[in-house]
Amino acid sequence: MQPPPQSQGAMATGAATLTVPCSMGRRPKRSSQRRGSGSASLSVRASSDANTVTLLDYGAGNVRSVRNAIRHLGFGIRDVRSPEDILAADRLVFPGVGAFGSAMDVLNSTGMADALREYIQRDRPFLGICLGLQLLFDSSEENGPVSGLGVIPGVVRRFDSSKGLIVPHIGWNALEITKDAQLLQGADGHHVYFVHSYHALPSDANRDWISSICNYGDSFISSISMGNIQAVQFHPEKSGDTGLSILKNFLSANSSGVKAPARRKASKLAKRVIACLDVRSNDNGDLVVTKGDQYDVRDHTSSKEVRNLGKPVDLASEYYIDGADEVSFLNITGFRDFPLGDLPMLEVLHCASEKVFVPLTVGGGIRDFTDANGRYYSSLEVASEYFRSGADKISIGSDAVYAAEAFLQTGVCILFFSLNVQLFPHYIVISVYQVKTGKSSLEQISRVYGNQAVVVSIDPRRVYVNSPEDVPFKTVKVSSKGPSGEEYAWYQCTVSGGRDSRPIGAYELAKAVEELGAGEILLNCIDCDGQGCGFDIDLVKMVSDAVTIPVIASSGAGAVEHFSEVFAKTNASAALAAGIFHRKEVPILAVKEHLVDAGVEVRV
Repeated sequence: MQPPPQSQGAMATGAATLTVPCSMGRRPKRSSQRRGSGSASLSVRASSDANTVTLLDYGAGNVRSVRNAIRHLGFGIRDVRSPEDILAADRLVFPGVGAFGSAMDVLNSTGMADALREYIQRDRPFLGICLGLQLLFDSSEENGPVSGLGVIPGVVRRFDSSKGLIVPHIGWNALEITKDAQLLQGADGHHVYFVHSYHALPSDANRDWISSICNYGDSFISSISMGNIQAVQFHPEKSGDTGLSILKNFLSANSSGVKAPARRKASKLAKRVIACLDVRSNDNGDLVVTKGDQYDVRDHTSSKEVRNLGKPVDLASEYYIDGADEVSFLNITGFRDFPLGDLPMLEVLHCASEKVFVPLTVGGGIRDFTDANGRYYSSLEVASEYFRSGADKISIGSDAVYAAEAFLQTGVCILFFSLNVQLFPHYIVISVYQVKTGKSSLEQISRVYGNQAVVVSIDPRRVYVNSPEDVPFKTVKVSSKGPSGEEYAWYQCTVSGGRDSRPIGAYELAKAVEELGAGEILLNCIDCDGQGCGFDIDLVKMVSDAVTIPVIASSGAGAVEHFSEVFAKTNASAALAAGIFHRKEVPILAVKEHLVDAGVEVRV
């Protein structure tokens, strides 16, 4: 795996960066970035500003979120561009993103690995985040074995999905604090946000390092603390106020770690409530949040205007404050002709990521394309621009459908010829398997950024049939019969915002995209969209039972009871809503309080 295009070795300039107010009318200029020389001579120079933290960004994934959180807390940032910058740091933050092997390749080739080992050996203030924790261990099984920094004994292993565990581990989970560490003061009883497929296990050899563990299938190491060396598996920059408090504990030596007591003590992985914002230009050219009725976003009046439910950044900020566990942007008109030229949508991400400290997902137009000048852009370049603009995850729709169709059409039969012609006179089919090309947008983005950063959005429409034998797709016995008394239905997938139907079912698509590298499925239903009658339980159960990656239920929420119903009757990991939040019909807090009363674990 290689670092993302246009961001390789993104060890940005060493000048401390300052907080700049976000202007929706102007996109901030991106500073030039380059990687350090990796010189073996590691001289040390003192940092000049006690309110500046040094950030090691090796050029993969969304490090903007960490930058924004640090700036939000009142600190400047000095980026690492050489090994010397690491050794000169007063405080070093290492937000590792992506694959273990790719990160170690960059660190070794630039001389950063040796500098990190020396910095840590000197017991200088260090905070590793996510992969920044895993890299401290001896090695990882991810595309390996691959050797790590060798600071902490142990091997990083993948979660075992063979026993029904959903992988990646995505969402808000509880910490079991095992050591009195200043970093975690104020975090007890609160959920923090995890997104990872690999983990380090506690052992006798590393027990002195462990400051907290988390349970997901088995107990794994969620944070370590030894002297001035700290690291966490979760993402404090995406863990709301609790995460900001943890970051402040590291950045401010005198921080008291004050955090309000949890209203309800966290105990396990929480079900997520996600706010979705469909964003498009209205007829006046303004970027607005809208909401469709079975995907139709225009008012049913003589004006036929696009429904305007508010400004994207304002609503995203409001939902963060109200307690949304994630915010999802769907750009439903942009990027049709020139994806990388849609500056307003990219600016929305820039600005939202400065105010919203929970995960941001963005979808719309992630595909290969050629501009008017004949310049070819890959879907990976489009996704990379989203990530650099502040997205934590990207959502792929139509392009994933085409990739799945191509994948399923590559079936190869393995044949066996028996030497005993009396018993087996013919070739016998042993198995059929599909072939991955590695060229689809889904495969490329997943390979570079990790499958936890890739969501596939499925837009199916219910098709009733009399019998499962009527179609070559997976059917379900529906809870409510069809218009002609049909007892079964299959769910036909669509593309282009529901306008075009494709010869593939939601079940088949979900299984295929999981194989191709999706880390999560956003499961919509055109029939339920905007109806307020509840999620399509038959559909959600069918898909969530079929895959081992998280499924987000979407379309149809109209009351708080619909959320508890989908969590009680299906294996959905999260539920998403839009219109009921935009129109203030059901507040997010009301949903959370109802789920608590129903015995569902949520972040409150």
